[in-house]
Amino acid sequence: MQEKSIEIKGVNPAELFGVNNSKLKKIKSFFPKLQVVARGNVLTIIGDEEQIKDFEHKFDLIIRFFSKYNSLTENEIVGLMAEDGELMVSNAANDVLVHGNGGTKVRARTQNQRKLVEAINEYDMVFAVGPAGTGKTYTAVALAVRALKAKEVKRIILTRPAVEAGENLGFLPGDLKEKLDPYMMPLYDALRDMIPPEKLAEMLEYGVIEIAPLAFMRGRTLDKAFVILDEAQNATPMQMKMFLTRMGMTAKFVITGDMSQIDLPRHQKSGLSYALDILENVEEIGIVRLNQNDVIRHRLVKKIIEAFDKAEM
Repeated sequence: MQEKSIEIKGVNPAELFGVNNSKLKKIKSFFPKLQVVARGNVLTIIGDEEQIKDFEHKFDLIIRFFSKYNSLTENEIVGLMAEDGELMVSNAANDVLVHGNGGTKVRARTQNQRKLVEAINEYDMVFAVGPAGTGKTYTAVALAVRALKAKEVKRIILTRPAVEAGENLGFLPGDLKEKLDPYMMPLYDALRDMIPPEKLAEMLEYGVIEIAPLAFMRGRTLDKAFVILDEAQNATPMQMKMFLTRMGMTAKFVITGDMSQIDLPRHQKSGLSYALDILENVEEIGIVRLNQNDVIRHRLVKKIIEAFDKAEM
């Protein structure tokens, strides 16, 4: 048995370890044979010499990551503990997608989100599929804003199929835009994090950023644009074909969806499922699948997804 002490420098141990040492407990769960005790800014590790060396290496990654981002979620701990966890630190500078309001750094926060970024950079058409909270839409919107700021595209087009998820839009007050705006709110929320309110209002007014239901895409050619189809699981196969064939010569298309949240009638096949089946082997199309390990909402969301998945098996 060996004993090693690690002095924590440059970061606040209380912030690093979380409330009631919740993050430290997560770290310790990867080293069940080691005894890890925290007192102030000193960690004492007792156990096998090789395992202690492995712990030191992983803990150094965690310190470096936390020092750079002032962030350490459970999912980030899982990523850092993986075999390629070093990439989360060594590629850290490339993780920042766009600087949001107040100087906030919007970045890819999980391995699969990084794969999504790489796919969107490489391919003109990318499908991103995964459960709620995995950052599919948010990451895509961030890359769209980055492309617009870099003048790589002239406009951003965000669209959703107007499927009523157990609600009736027809009974909402106002004109069509006022009826649809609440339904499109997740897209507005993402944009508001990344573009100042006055500038966003101006971009929406002049059509630099367009948010519209999927039906409004029919008959158009979408060119020199970054186009995102959100909630694509609620598009029918014909709607999906219509949308995908709107692609102009210099457009970037990202299609996001969650196959566990289909609101279509039971007899209606999802256009997202259909497209994935027939396009999976097309080399020039990227497909990224995210999972519950990519959830970046409240830690309970991951547990809720796991519980629902288990119940539906």
